[in-house]
Amino acid sequence: MMKSYKYRLYPTKAQEEAFAQHLGCVRFIYNWALETKNKAYIKDKTKMSFFDLSAKLPALKKENPWLSEVNAQALQSSLRNLDNAYTNFFRRVKQGAKEVGFPKFKSRKNKQSFQCPQRVSLDFENGKISIPKIFEIKVVFHRKFKGEVKTTTISKTKSGKYFVSVLVEDSKVLPAKPKIDPKTAIGIDLGLKDFAVLSTGEKIANQRFNEKAAKRIAKLNRKMAKQKTMNKGVHTKNREKTRVKLARLYEKVSNQRDDFLHNLSTRLIRENQTICLEDLNVSGMVKNHKLSGSIASASWSAFVRMLIYKCEWYGKNLVFIGRFEPSSKMCSDCGWTKQDLKLSDREWVCQKCGVEHDRDVNAAVNIKTFALHNQNLIKEKIPLHERKSTLGEIEACKARSGIKRNKTKAKVLAKHDEALLRIRDGENDTSKAAILEKTLSSDRVW
Repeated sequence: MMKSYKYRLYPTKAQEEAFAQHLGCVRFIYNWALETKNKAYIKDKTKMSFFDLSAKLPALKKENPWLSEVNAQALQSSLRNLDNAYTNFFRRVKQGAKEVGFPKFKSRKNKQSFQCPQRVSLDFENGKISIPKIFEIKVVFHRKFKGEVKTTTISKTKSGKYFVSVLVEDSKVLPAKPKIDPKTAIGIDLGLKDFAVLSTGEKIANQRFNEKAAKRIAKLNRKMAKQKTMNKGVHTKNREKTRVKLARLYEKVSNQRDDFLHNLSTRLIRENQTICLEDLNVSGMVKNHKLSGSIASASWSAFVRMLIYKCEWYGKNLVFIGRFEPSSKMCSDCGWTKQDLKLSDREWVCQKCGVEHDRDVNAAVNIKTFALHNQNLIKEKIPLHERKSTLGEIEACKARSGIKRNKTKAKVLAKHDEALLRIRDGENDTSKAAILEKTLSSDRVW
């Protein structure tokens, strides 16, 4: 299993100069290769590969002798990164993505990095790391690892901090995932008022780190806008100091958010065997200009991404339901659907059974209910004859069958509901249920 470990570096002045030299050369090679590929394609539709560009490096080093002063493998890695950028670009074009992301030229104003694929040594006892042509760099090893070092990446942030990321192959096997059990499963409804609401009724507050730092960010932006800029876009010393303060503030907000998301995701993974989520269309929701800032600040996508890889690491189940499921509108007790539910309605009363619902808690319970059924189970499947359906779940299936669908899907829904009622009444005909399970497995997912 591949894992990456990130540590803070504290280089000396001479080592900072060596880092700057490596970063500049790597950026130069990347921009040169991108320009060469673009010109070759515009001229006669020639497509230059990684090997074509790599073969031109010796001649380029003769024209620019300062390129020979840095690690040669770092320059090769820059060409490899450009090749991967083109591969990802064409993959997104083939998939019909709206944002294809054509490779752009690198700037020294943004975050910079270079890679060292070989000849890297780490000294955990003395807190030192050595890379080709830069030796004994002070590093804080807040945790140790065992395994084979694959690639080492040195990066510099906008605030001037240096970090090293070590990719390690630890030869560990991913643990097997247990069978899905409703008793050890939990449903999670992500939101803005509360970041997450669990099916157990627990509400996790939205920390709103961006909103808390908004005034300080605005103040520094105003201050930097008033400070003068010298000729050719070179910043004055005072303006550069303000820029660093602003970068550090943004970095602090990002670190606070990441710490919150890591702690919450790790806690949920440790306490539950199965996690049920809703497949949210975050990219579409961000287009709402009234909520886009709050949605981006909540970082739902980052939280889901953490749950995905942590479930793989620790052998837990992660189940998604469709984004069009009526999780908020449907009563989790009887299955009645309130079609006119508004976003401002935080609490509502079921007109059929009279139960008063908290909107978010009801949604979390329904997400868990939907996820434990085969029609919404994406990665794991529960055999039909092993399910224990409640009256609320059966009514939910009936309500779902009333949604406008074509005749074929409506028939499949009717068969499914009939099977659930038969199993609930004690007619556990496993052979018929198994046959019906095969029929529903292909027609039930849409």
